Amino acid sequence: MNQNQNNPGSKKIFANFSQTSLHSKQELLGAVTVEILRSGHLFNRRSINAHLLTRIDSASSKEEKQQLEELIDLLSRR
Repeated sequence: MNQNQNNPGSKKIFANFSQTSLHSKQELLGAVTVEILRSGHLFNRRSINAHLLTRIDSASSKEEKQQLEELIDLLSRR
């Protein structure tokens, strides 16, 4: 399942996503899931956490960063 990794549409979606108000954890996790699947990478807990960590680095607010950290914590529990 190797799809176009340079899809300009997904870059626009990501840009819009990061500029809008905070989303629910479900919406955030859904967006990360779509990004991973469209990139053709393996979809597993490790890849989700990696994408969430990448988003923490570019978080625009403390609230966004906290929400991302909560999702990582949630996924780390077993």
